[in-house]
Amino acid sequence: MNVWPGKPYPLGATWDGAGVNFALFSENASAVDLCLFDVASLDREVARIRLEEHTDQVWHAYLPQVRPGQLYGYRAYGPYDLREGHRFNPAKLLLDPYARAIAGSIGSSDTLFGHAVGHPDADLVPDEQDSCAEIPKCVVIDQAFSWGDDTPLRTPWHKTLIYELHVKGFTARHPDVPMEHRGTYSGLASPAVLQYLRSLGITAVELMPVHQGLTERRLVEQGLTNYWGYNSIGYFAPDARFSSRGLLGQQVAEFKSMVRSLHREGIEVILDVVYNHTGEWNHLGPTICFRGIDNAAYYRLEEQDRRRYVDYTGCGNTLNVMHPRVLQLIMDSLRYWVLEMHVDGFRFDLTSALARESHEVDRFGAFLDIIHQDPVLSQVKLIAEPWDLGEGGYQVGNFPVLWAEWNGKYRDTLRRYWRGDGGQVADLAYRLTGSSDLYEETGRRPYASINFVTAHDGFALRDLVSYGEKHNQANLEENRDGLDENLSWNCGVEGPTDDPAILALRARQVRNFLASMIVSHGVPMLVAGDELGRTQRGNNNAYCQDNEISWVNWKLDQSAKDLLDFTRYLIELFHRHAVLRRQRFFLGRKVQGSRTKDITWIRPDSKEMGDDDWADPRTRCLGAQLAGDAIESVDDRGNRLKDDTLLILLNAGSESVDFVLPTHQPESRWELILDTREAKGQPHLPGVPGGKSFELAAHSFSLLRLDVS
Repeated sequence: MNVWPGKPYPLGATWDGAGVNFALFSENASAVDLCLFDVASLDREVARIRLEEHTDQVWHAYLPQVRPGQLYGYRAYGPYDLREGHRFNPAKLLLDPYARAIAGSIGSSDTLFGHAVGHPDADLVPDEQDSCAEIPKCVVIDQAFSWGDDTPLRTPWHKTLIYELHVKGFTARHPDVPMEHRGTYSGLASPAVLQYLRSLGITAVELMPVHQGLTERRLVEQGLTNYWGYNSIGYFAPDARFSSRGLLGQQVAEFKSMVRSLHREGIEVILDVVYNHTGEWNHLGPTICFRGIDNAAYYRLEEQDRRRYVDYTGCGNTLNVMHPRVLQLIMDSLRYWVLEMHVDGFRFDLTSALARESHEVDRFGAFLDIIHQDPVLSQVKLIAEPWDLGEGGYQVGNFPVLWAEWNGKYRDTLRRYWRGDGGQVADLAYRLTGSSDLYEETGRRPYASINFVTAHDGFALRDLVSYGEKHNQANLEENRDGLDENLSWNCGVEGPTDDPAILALRARQVRNFLASMIVSHGVPMLVAGDELGRTQRGNNNAYCQDNEISWVNWKLDQSAKDLLDFTRYLIELFHRHAVLRRQRFFLGRKVQGSRTKDITWIRPDSKEMGDDDWADPRTRCLGAQLAGDAIESVDDRGNRLKDDTLLILLNAGSESVDFVLPTHQPESRWELILDTREAKGQPHLPGVPGGKSFELAAHSFSLLRLDVS
């Protein structure tokens, strides 16, 4: 086979129409072999080529006879010296960190490990068994794709409503998706699913990890799988688990087709990405990719014992973003998914770990700084999960401009308030209005706050009001895993019940959470299935449950249909009323052209809330009047936005309250447009004049519109 010198850039395997350039970074390797495999038999090696060219720590060659579809992997030579952090072992076939597609699955045998297996000091001695049969193979792909007129949607943040979903779990049980497409990228792009997403009214799907991942050996031995996918091993490769067309690059085209179809419906695609750690686990984990290519470069190692890994993630290792080549890997991956795969943004798992320099989280660190300077990435949606497991890792409110954040304080406050805890209303007011206490001082806007009550990690919304304790026995960890959901609320009855009163109260609490979240300023995030009353049977850590515990159930009873109608109507109100989508924080005063304060907080007697009311731990009922003529924002043409004046009423108490409605013009009336007492949210009551009482039920939320016609 002809071998030409090739080039050190771009990294990975690049088809140029005539041949393929292979380039692999390794700072500390002494030699690198490129191994080619037969497509018909993934494990049959047909050629092994020593990469003689070595430029700027990159090993490279050009093979003019290689074509797309070729399978390949690497073997890296060098010292096995744990004192220096080196774990080179040429007996182990390695995945290319820049592989665009990966074919096959990772096994679970001892041969995967670069060391002998069996005792705590096993990694002190390298293992000489060949791992080829247990390792999937990288695939050379042809990147060409007919995108047509597909362009970035650029949905403004203040108009964004995010829908978090799992590619497989969303369609695995969908009756209107062809069986062969269920649980795949094609399933998510099927007509029935697109119609559902469009009718729901969401503007973006946030896909749980779709980078190629692996399942830990412990789970394999227990008959479980890493369903969530937060165990990445290929940062450029769409996970082959979700491919219906094939594994030799077809998964790439299928992913692109999915994105193109979603874009045609006006739906953006945001990826949940895991650059803080890899699936190779701790110092006793398998040698799949990074560990064997250059362990000392790719991972953060303990200064006093370079055999072991710094672990800010709870997953055994932490990627070394302080190394320029590792930072390059992350940036190249992000740009690839934007430029080649047309995604619209990213949610970064455990972002605090990426922002750590020597030890502490640095909001001006290299990772965050370089994204701000990047002409591509600075233009897409960037969402931080603003915490990790290291010291000082909880960083809600501390990320820089351009970044939105999962607002954990929002989640916790909403849960405490609707559970009926006292002393919550002052904090609640901040959360409902965009969390200015967290974001305003640093020049950020309300949409820096991603508002959520539930996420993939934790109880589903129905379970949040049905269980007081986690029930994770199916995970085979004796119910020790997962967070203790001490902010859940189960109406005094644990789990399933036939009591109609309890069921009705639970259903109302679900509606209260949804209504509060959608009308809060910031960016709402809904979890797929919460609008259908999906249950995980009390499991709040279903990361390993690739089954009906996690999958969305599309067989809808009447309560699920009612909740879906409620959610659709609620989202319709979100899109209809600009006052719910403000781009700036409230000022608490009149603005030019407005008759009233932009926001007025009121007591049940219609008087303004005072300091004593905010501080009183007994206060559980309040209202917020949002002035429709005081929106300090403009539309796409520069016209100042105006809207109806709305009144939000909340009562987390156990008794109904006669709430006196504010008085405006003598003939004005308040029209009730949403009431969580109603299963579908749409009330059928006449307007109530200002100055008259409105019965606000216990554990309920109401939204009223000022009618001055």
